[in-house]
Amino acid sequence: MNKLEETLKQGQSIWLDFLRRGMLKSGELKKMVAEGVRGLTSNPSIFQKAVCESNDYAADISAILHDKQGIGAVALYEQLAVEDIRGAADILNKVYDMSKGTDGFVSLEASPNLAYDTQATLDEVRRLWKLVNRPNLLVKVPGTPQGISPVESLIAEGININITLLFSIKQYEETARAYIHGLEKNQKPDKVASVASFFVSRIDTMVDKALEKIGTPEALSLRGKTAVAYSKMVYKRFREIFYGQEFAGQRKRGARVQKLVWGSTSTKNPSYRDVLYVEELIGPDTVSTIPLETLIAFKDHGKVKSTLAEGFQQAEETLERIKGLGIDMDSVTEQLQKDGVASFAKAFDQLLAALKASCR
Repeated sequence: MNKLEETLKQGQSIWLDFLRRGMLKSGELKKMVAEGVRGLTSNPSIFQKAVCESNDYAADISAILHDKQGIGAVALYEQLAVEDIRGAADILNKVYDMSKGTDGFVSLEASPNLAYDTQATLDEVRRLWKLVNRPNLLVKVPGTPQGISPVESLIAEGININITLLFSIKQYEETARAYIHGLEKNQKPDKVASVASFFVSRIDTMVDKALEKIGTPEALSLRGKTAVAYSKMVYKRFREIFYGQEFAGQRKRGARVQKLVWGSTSTKNPSYRDVLYVEELIGPDTVSTIPLETLIAFKDHGKVKSTLAEGFQQAEETLERIKGLGIDMDSVTEQLQKDGVASFAKAFDQLLAALKASCR
């Protein structure tokens, strides 16, 4: 039994946080799925790197430009992205079927430039859902207030949604409730899926800077501990919501829990264990979406045991100590979300600029 299979026994699925066309053509993704990868996530940064930093797309771009003279950069990107997403979804369809629709998903992000526009997000998600036309697609929307707002309607319509760029307990709670309210309006709640993607490592990156600025022995001793502690508190709320009264009515109707997805799981600080955010957040009803390099490291020397359901008191104490040092986690998480949206928008714009140059 490999590490991915061991993790699945603990109730957690491993998804790959990466996609490139060469993986589809070479059979690499198919092999990874056979070895235990049970889903895949993408985002504007991943597509930007895949297209701009590899030769995987050169021939396909040339062919499209030849067949569709005058095509714009957005349409060119969309055709490339949709082909990749469909290909990955087809490879993972067996997992989707065998898991009865609880796993085997592929995520495609709506344009990050729409993150603060509710109606535009609603329209874009509906369009992408129809365009890709795969039952195991999850359309990503950002966890901004304007991004969460359409979730209720989209779930009611039966569209699978991945709410991403979540950094706070408040943002998570709003996401969970939007899903539940959407289910209440859905005639077939057992046919729709949703996940909530909570970004982990970026929390430590920002908080560690604040701790180092404070510079006291206590502050320095807390470096690298905030993200896991905060994630455990989010998981605690997940358990309270989805195994409590708030979800009880929808559970009786056959609805699935909205799994927690741990995103941003690569370790940004080289002095920390390279699989820190994978090992410390293993538990039931969750997904860890992992970049390729971190996945390789986890398969090589990761340790698998149920870690999420333990250490809640210690996590609370850690966050109290952080608060006692004057670090406002509400401000931190709000800024992280703004930075996350800006980062994805920048990558998306860079990708479009590169494709625009190809169109000339």
